[in-house]
Amino acid sequence: MRLLQDLNPQQREAVTAIDGPVLVLAGAGSGKTRVLAYRIAYLLTAGKVPPSRILAVTFTKKAAGEMIDRVRGLIGDVVGGIWMGTFHSVCARILRIEARRIGIPADFTIYDEHDQVLLIKHVLSELGLSGRNITPQAALSRITWAKAHLVSPEEMMKSAQDAYERKVADVYLAYESALRVNNAMDFDDLIVFPVKILKHNPEARQRICSRFKHILIDEYQDTNRAQYELVKLLAEPHRKICVVGDDDQSIYRWRGADVTNILNFEKDFPDARVIRLEESYRSTKTILAAAQALIQYNKMRKDKNLWTRNPVGRKIGVKGVVGEIEEGEFVADMIEQLRQDGKRFSDFVVLYRTNAQSRAIEDALRKRGIPYVICLLYT
Repeated sequence: MRLLQDLNPQQREAVTAIDGPVLVLAGAGSGKTRVLAYRIAYLLTAGKVPPSRILAVTFTKKAAGEMIDRVRGLIGDVVGGIWMGTFHSVCARILRIEARRIGIPADFTIYDEHDQVLLIKHVLSELGLSGRNITPQAALSRITWAKAHLVSPEEMMKSAQDAYERKVADVYLAYESALRVNNAMDFDDLIVFPVKILKHNPEARQRICSRFKHILIDEYQDTNRAQYELVKLLAEPHRKICVVGDDDQSIYRWRGADVTNILNFEKDFPDARVIRLEESYRSTKTILAAAQALIQYNKMRKDKNLWTRNPVGRKIGVKGVVGEIEEGEFVADMIEQLRQDGKRFSDFVVLYRTNAQSRAIEDALRKRGIPYVICLLYT
């Protein structure tokens, strides 16, 4: 089949294994996005699967749009009807269809973070807790964590260890009541409510699950408990599910991601086929060797042996500094040094993990008259 000619043997296997559960462990730069796009194209053509029977979940709206464009580039404009989007957008669509049947008005409003903070401020005031060491942001953070782990207000109250946690549980309960009064859901509810429906409403579950013949999940290592439960419930009736991810790239534990979701996929689906994409098209041999030397110390991971046909590449430089000021000066020094070799300012990028780290670097750049632009990097 001509569609498969551009794929290596492992990618081809991941694309054509469509008869049962599949776990694709995709190393960095190994063609993960290509596999997902080609798999959808293969399902639509060789598999003769109607677009409306395919559910493909990505982690950003941009990624979903790019995926559709890739599929369209492979097989033409026959992708209309595919359920493609983020967990939240897909679940919102499901709820709009099923809401009235389970007693929820279909015209519910979706609250963003600003709306949530305002509502929690109102709840704190109503409960007489304003200014009592419970900030709206702190309460919202705990509520978001609870919903991501499918913890109800009542369960939070039962597990409360002190007076502060009991007050937060009270806020959580009142916040939920206020959402219902306002005919509103927050983004976490968009996942929580479909999980509840699938668990406790057999008729609705049958309707929802029968919509999808094939399910594809991207970045599975970054799913939280609620998303994991949703995926498992949707896939159990037909078991035609393909999850793609890399346990070595799970970095979002701080926002609820649970790497055990991908590590335990074979326990949830014992008949799963496991396919490893180990050829990297992005990095040099030096970078892959350095990454492998570090990640091998992780205890919770599946073995992979990334390799590449790319050149060895330059050695990796490591600089130890005694503080943020010296770090900023080092960055500025390197830019000035490389500028003498003909590099442009636009050839440089400085990456840092937290906003607080940028100040010393900015100070050093301004002192040298080096122009810069601060950008947010989304993955």
